[in-house]
Amino acid sequence: MRCIIKRIYETASKDDGFRVLVDRVWPRGVSKEDAAIDYWAKDLAPTTELRKWFNHDPEKWGGFQQRYRKELEDCRTELDGLVEKAGDGPMTLLFAAKATEHNQAVVLKDVLEGL
Repeated sequence: MRCIIKRIYETASKDDGFRVLVDRVWPRGVSKEDAAIDYWAKDLAPTTELRKWFNHDPEKWGGFQQRYRKELEDCRTELDGLVEKAGDGPMTLLFAAKATEHNQAVVLKDVLEGL
């Protein structure tokens, strides 16, 4: 499976394939039409508690990755279902955070590519 990571605020492309929003909360300022998502995987997003604890602080990145991976261990059925929905084409994981290197999509991409 080929995963791409992209901010939800970037323009959708035909090369995106299956577009999945991986935030628990809908992004500000984006209409559902403009988002052009195929699926909203809010149950695979970090819990509210983890998201608030991390707050995109680069110093907490290691701890966030470890804790988020632990949360995802209980989501194997949802992860497998997401891979099945994407099919053989690429899947683009969409996120709203300004931090492009320290966010849940980076971790989720690694997990999905390891399935």
